[in-house]
Amino acid sequence: MKDLISHQLVKYLEDRGIEHIFGLCGHTNIAVLTALENSSIKFINVRHEQIAAHMADGYARAKKQTAVVLSHLGPGLTNAATGVANAALDSIPMVVIAGDVPSHYYGKHPHQEVNLHADASQYEIYRPFVKRAWRVERPDLFPEILEKAFQLAESGRPGPVLVSVPMDIFSKEVDVERFEKLKNHTKKLHKPSIDNETAVQIIERLVGAKNPLIYVGGGIILANASQELKELVDHLSIPVAYSLMGKGAISDDHPFTLGMTGFWGTEFINNMCRNADLILALGTRFAEADCSSWENEYTFNIPTTKLIHIDIDPNEIGRNYPAEIGVVADLKQALTVINRVAKDIVPNGRQNEALKQQIAANKEEFNRKNQEHIQNNSYPMTPQRILQEVREVLPKDAYITTDVGWNKNGVGQQFPVYEAGTVLTPGGFATMGFGAPAALGAKIAQPDKVVISLVGDGGFGQNPAFLATAFEENIPVVWVIMNNYAFGTIAGLQKAHFGTTLGTLFQKDGKPYSPDYAAIARAYGIEGVKIQSADEFKPVLKQAIESNKPFVIDVEMQNIPTPTAGHWNIMDIYSPNKKVHHVAVEL
Repeated sequence: MKDLISHQLVKYLEDRGIEHIFGLCGHTNIAVLTALENSSIKFINVRHEQIAAHMADGYARAKKQTAVVLSHLGPGLTNAATGVANAALDSIPMVVIAGDVPSHYYGKHPHQEVNLHADASQYEIYRPFVKRAWRVERPDLFPEILEKAFQLAESGRPGPVLVSVPMDIFSKEVDVERFEKLKNHTKKLHKPSIDNETAVQIIERLVGAKNPLIYVGGGIILANASQELKELVDHLSIPVAYSLMGKGAISDDHPFTLGMTGFWGTEFINNMCRNADLILALGTRFAEADCSSWENEYTFNIPTTKLIHIDIDPNEIGRNYPAEIGVVADLKQALTVINRVAKDIVPNGRQNEALKQQIAANKEEFNRKNQEHIQNNSYPMTPQRILQEVREVLPKDAYITTDVGWNKNGVGQQFPVYEAGTVLTPGGFATMGFGAPAALGAKIAQPDKVVISLVGDGGFGQNPAFLATAFEENIPVVWVIMNNYAFGTIAGLQKAHFGTTLGTLFQKDGKPYSPDYAAIARAYGIEGVKIQSADEFKPVLKQAIESNKPFVIDVEMQNIPTPTAGHWNIMDIYSPNKKVHHVAVEL
């Protein structure tokens, strides 16, 4: 029996458990859209492909399932590229299915063909950041390619893949037996664990160390290994520091949680890492900002500090720091073995009350120093007060998306996260414009959870057309626009080093300018409030959450830098030997 490729594609996705597809129409993919009309899969329509990719990214993180993006060719695919690359840098599984030019017109300049260096070469655009890019050459090959695409996206270090499909192939017939055969193949690969001997070595090293420390990245969250991490920390009383992507891997209220390292880390946290004699690193790539540009005097002093590194991706082990023991393994399985061995070697566990009290005292001191900003009643508001009041209003299991700037760096430094996987942030690519649409994807994935997006005015203004999707689908996300009338972090950086703010402030005739984002929201059919005083913010935020509707809150914020005790080498590039960071920029 034969059937159209477009119909069999939809059936395959249904059988795989796909519930949502994010995308935008085009003449190359309407055969698939038509096949979706009577499907159990819901197509989430957007106004721009970057929105689709960011929504799919947020969805995959919150649902812990591979997301699917449907794209048109040429400009549709390039529009989506930033969002797909962001997912790639954060190891988010995604399958991008893109329409392509008709296979019988390769190289003849069919409409929107990419062919300057090779005929019908749009799939090559994605090669630098996807795990693999396929161009389907024959309908009979499509089932096999599709199965490979999902398996590759989900295996090892997860990430996006591209399947570029000439539009005529979507409308060709295929023997359905080719799809039926795929049902015999497993949909989940067993991942490598760790052997007992290596686990014994690791525990013996940890127990024998004077100042051991566990350093975790986003790999813990991707592996769903938070509970196993907590079990190890509880048993051995070892302090835990985390990267930006590792935030939430262990609750911020755990007595042995230190906090985020690096440029936006505190002096206490960075010193704890630097003075450790042994670090067990779990699921981290030791990225630059988290490691103070890898300069030994600030955050990590490896190899003086000995390193044990466990990661699913062998390419990350030894990339930035030499490891005495390097292990390629799934972190959930590896920690299960390590915990068993730890209980064999140290059956009664270990206590470290002095360290627990030291960590608690440091947190208390940080909060005490922060109170002058939190209690500041001025308007525009301090970012510290905005974050504090958001945390006070939100339930512990709420999902938070960030963009870039204070809402990312400040959240990493001083916004407590209590449950793994509930803070979604663009770590690797640091993409401005991620947070607002990603929140929509997270809410679709977790409809019973409160979802809030903390985003700057620069990020919110990148692509506000996501509001149309929010209204049409009635997705009750709350967006808090931390509005400082600027690309604030860059403005403070430029002002500090060069004494100017050219190109970083939003102005009209020399005065601060901002669109009325609350009015823009209302124009889309969404509730919007422009805050007028600091005291007004918290009640409006409560109202927005209780409304269970899409809701935009535009709140003016002072442009002051996120405090930092770490280092970033760009400072030395701009101002050698001056130790200059960021400065405040007045509205």
